[in-house]
Amino acid sequence: MRVDPTYLSSLTTSLDQTQSSLQQLTSELSSGVRVTSLSTDPVASGQNVLLLNQMQQDDSFTQSSSLVKGQLQVADSALGSVVSQLTQVITLATSANNGTMNSSNVKSISSQIAGILGEITTLANTSYQGQYIFAGGQTSTAPFSTSTATSPAVTTYSGDENINYLQMPNGGKIQLNVPGDQIFQGSGSNSVFAALNSLVADYASGAVNTTQAVADTNAVSTALNYVSQQRVTIDNSITHLTSATDAVASEQTQLTAAQTTLMQADYASVSTQLTLAETQQTALESVIAQLGSTSNSLFSKI
Repeated sequence: MRVDPTYLSSLTTSLDQTQSSLQQLTSELSSGVRVTSLSTDPVASGQNVLLLNQMQQDDSFTQSSSLVKGQLQVADSALGSVVSQLTQVITLATSANNGTMNSSNVKSISSQIAGILGEITTLANTSYQGQYIFAGGQTSTAPFSTSTATSPAVTTYSGDENINYLQMPNGGKIQLNVPGDQIFQGSGSNSVFAALNSLVADYASGAVNTTQAVADTNAVSTALNYVSQQRVTIDNSITHLTSATDAVASEQTQLTAAQTTLMQADYASVSTQLTLAETQQTALESVIAQLGSTSNSLFSKI
C-alpha cells in the first residue's frame, strides 16, 4: 500500500482552515455581525461602503432640511403678515378716498398707514438665526431702509439678487429664498414700498387728491397680489422640502434594513455551521493524533 506523504500535511491544513472558520463563526455569533473585514466578504464589504455613503448623504440632507425648513416657515409667516397689513391699508385708504372724512381724520389715516409701513419694513427685515432672510446673499445687513428726506419718502434695498438652493440626494434642488427687492419692490406698480410711501404722502396734508389717492390705493392692491404670488414660491419650497424629507426618511429606513440584511449574522445558520465545524475539528484532531502516534502509524496498518 502506497501512502501519500502529503496526507498529514493536508490534514493539518484542513484543521487550520477549520479552526479559522470556528473563530469567524464564534465572532459572528457573539457580535451578530457577519462581515467584520474586507477579506471576510469582499463583495458585501463593497456594497456596505455604497450603502454607508448613501446613508451619510441622507443624514446630511436631513440635518440641513431641518434648518432651512425653519427659515422657509419664518419667511412664509412674514409674508402672510405683510398680506394682512396691506389688506388693512386698502381698507383705510378706501375710507379716506370716499370724500366723507374731515382733514383731521385723513391725517390720522396717513399716520396709521405710516405705522403699517414701519411694520412691513420690519417684516421685510425679518431675520432667522441672525441672518436676514429677504436680503439675498447679503444676510448680515438689514436689506430695507426708508429715507424721509423727500415726499413721498423713498425705501431702498441694500441686498442682492442671490438665490440659495438646497441640493437633494436625488440631484434636484429646492429654492430657499426670494430676494427682497423681487418681493417688495418688483417693477412699476408692483412695488409695495412705493405704493405705501405715496399713500402716506397723499393723506399727510389732510386734503385728498382723490384721483391720485385712488391710483395709489390700486397700486397697493396690485402690490398685495404680487406679494401673494411671490409667497407661492416659498410655499412650494416648503411643500417640496417636506416631500423630499419624507422620501429620504423612507429611504433611510430601507437602507438600514438592507445594511442589516447584508451585514448581520444569521444566528440559526451560524449555529449550525459552528456545530459542524466543531465536529470537523474534533474528527481532524483525532485523525492527526492517530497518525502522529508511532504505534498507530500508517506503516503499522499496512
